Formats: sequence, C-alpha cells, structure tokens
Amino acid sequence: MFLIIDLAMSSPMTSSASWQLFWAFLRVGLLGFGGGPAMIPLVRAEVVTRHHWLTDEEFADVLAIGNTLPGPIATKMPGYIGYRVNGISGCIATVVAIILPMIVAMIVMLGIFSRYRDVGWIRGMGQAVVPVVMIMMAQLTWDFFDKSKASLGWLVSIVMAITSGGLIYWLGVHPGWVIGAILLAALLRPKSNKKAEKSA
Repeated sequence: MFLIIDLAMSSPMTSSASWQLFWAFLRVGLLGFGGGPAMIPLVRAEVVTRHHWLTDEEFADVLAIGNTLPGPIATKMPGYIGYRVNGISGCIATVVAIILPMIVAMIVMLGIFSRYRDVGWIRGMGQAVVPVVMIMMAQLTWDFFDKSKASLGWLVSIVMAITSGGLIYWLGVHPGWVIGAILLAALLRPKSNKKAEKSA
C-alpha cells in the first residue's frame, strides 16, 4: 500500500501537495468517528478552513453531487478533492489516507470489543462520541443554512429545508433523488428565463 503512495508521489513537483493531502485526510480518518456523515465537518475544516483548497460554495457543490452518486461519501469526496488538487497522485493519497485508519481501527477495535465487550468503559466509549458528532453536524448544518440564506433568502431556504426533510424522512425518498431534482431544476431554470426574454 505504501509502495503505491510512494510511486504516486514520486514526482518532485507533486510530492509536496500529495503529502499535504495525505496528512490532511489521515487526520480526518483518525478523528472521523461515526462514519461518512460525521467526517464531513472534518473534511470541510481541512479543505476549506485550513488549506483553502476549496471555497465553501465549491465544497457544498461537491457534497451535493457526491450524495447523488452511489457509494460511500467518505471515499467519494476525498477522491475527488485529491484529484482536483493534485491529479491522480492526489486522488490515491486521499483515498488511502481516509481508508487506512478505518481498516486498522476495525481490526483492532473489533478484537478489543469481542474480548472486553462486558466492560463498562468500553461500551461507554462509543456512546460518548455521539454528542460530539451531533454538535459537529449541527455546526455544519448552520453554516450551510447561513450560505443558503445569503443566496436564496430566509423564506426559500426554510421552505426547501422543510420540503426536503419531508421527502427524505417522512416519505422515504433517497437524498440523491431530491438533490438530483434540485440540480435539474437549477439547470432548466435559465433556459426558461431565456425563452421568456425572447418571447417578450
């Protein structure tokens, strides 16, 4: 595995960026308790806040498109971001960095849990992480709402949030279909505006 990383980062011009990507997403992989959704605020902190590889708007676009595609968001986003920043070597670096801690942690932790599953602090360790992840997701939600409010306004943002929540949680519609429908509507809207201008 590390041979692949060394080969991908062999070029002097790309090695620095690839290693920056690797260490950034290794931190995400090590601290991303709770799976893909819990990693999103950590990815944003590295990509937008710390390294400025993407803007908030670009990050939101990547997250939206990633949710419409099959597969785990925890590998889709890092793979695309790594490729965008530093090509194929960046893509390999980020994907390896994000999955390596998961694999090692699964092997180690499942071994510990199977042996000490009745110990109280072992059970409490997983439960204690949940409130922290909840706060991180709440912060990310508020940041996205703040951006939506600035571009669409209060009313449209709230209506879209309630409608999307109803479709996803009450009717069981997959989030990918909801995001895809919104993207399709956004693509079709300028065409209808142009037609209206021509007819006028």
